[in-house]
Amino acid sequence: MSGPHGFSVQRYAPERGTLAKLTARDSMLRRLDWPLLWSSLALSVIGAFLVWSATRTRDQLNQGDPEYFLWRHILNTGIGVALMIGTIWLGHRTLRGAVPVLYGLSVVLVLLVLTPLGATINGAHAWIVIGGGFSLQPSEFTKITIILIMAMLLAARVDAGDQEHPDHSTVVKALCLAVVPIVVIMLMPDLGSVMVIAVIILGVLLTSGASNRWVLGLIGTGAVGAVVVWQLGVLDEYQINRFAAFANPELDPAGVGYNTNQARIAIGSGGLTGTGLFKGSQTTGQFVPEQQTDFVFTVAGEELGFLGAGLILLLLGVVLWRACRIARETTELYGTIVAGGIIAWFAFQSFENIGMTLGIMPVAGLPLPFVSYGGSSMFAVWVAIGLLQSIRVQRPMSA
Repeated sequence: MSGPHGFSVQRYAPERGTLAKLTARDSMLRRLDWPLLWSSLALSVIGAFLVWSATRTRDQLNQGDPEYFLWRHILNTGIGVALMIGTIWLGHRTLRGAVPVLYGLSVVLVLLVLTPLGATINGAHAWIVIGGGFSLQPSEFTKITIILIMAMLLAARVDAGDQEHPDHSTVVKALCLAVVPIVVIMLMPDLGSVMVIAVIILGVLLTSGASNRWVLGLIGTGAVGAVVVWQLGVLDEYQINRFAAFANPELDPAGVGYNTNQARIAIGSGGLTGTGLFKGSQTTGQFVPEQQTDFVFTVAGEELGFLGAGLILLLLGVVLWRACRIARETTELYGTIVAGGIIAWFAFQSFENIGMTLGIMPVAGLPLPFVSYGGSSMFAVWVAIGLLQSIRVQRPMSA
């Protein structure tokens, strides 16, 4: 078909298509939860400086390069953001169809840790060494796949309109799938990850609308299981010592209680405004072990003071607030459950990490989300942010 001057009308179709794509892309950008994104980025940037401060004088760790961990943390953050973008692009609904494959892959990875490919780092046999100075902690990604596989099962018949709430048989199936990786992770043993996954399961059940009897039953089962694990001697000696030091902070202050005592000294010495970045005596003097990972919050407490540490808490609060809003606004149960599992994960892991530096929680070897150094943890939390953003972007316009 030609126009009045002999030009084909069809030549303009690609332009209209391009305009439609641009409009869709602009709509997606407008629907992103920007406070969630900027808060997460701010935490990662703050974490880069804290990690740098904690490692710049530790020649035995940084291979003689004071900026070694700084650039690796930035690289990890960049990869994490790329994974977030990829997750948004694919969409949580598209990923829903691949959840069984992702779950199976995560179980295989945690099983590989128990083979000769596994490596022990900081007392936990929970890693796979890839080479080139890189290692992988499969349990971090298991947190995501457990959320997704349970959400897929619990929401399937509800989102299809066949049920109002998940029935008991569906809950049993979901719990059985969650138990498989938990047992493997417990054999490593990686008690910290098991604790987080247990809280994730509770968060998933609470947001799914399943009977409260399941939640109460799991809490009771967890308490009994903890006693059984203790009596059977499943825990390693260093893990038992951590609980003993938590129960009695004065127990062996130069041994099992050393980490916690030094952490509290570092945080307490910061005062209101801190000693200044790179000027903390506890940090510079390398008195706090694992300060770039599990105890990174002590750097903030000492060098940035109460105000700087409070800013980290505020940013974590914004992340949780926006995640709660996404969970509340979505109209599909699947999205609600995924968001609920992520909220439980971030909330408990943040509380446990900061709590152990203050002496109000036992040392469990868990990183502070977005802030601590560690590729596996960084990648996992950014994928979780991608899932939250996808849930928000794909919700109906009326939501």
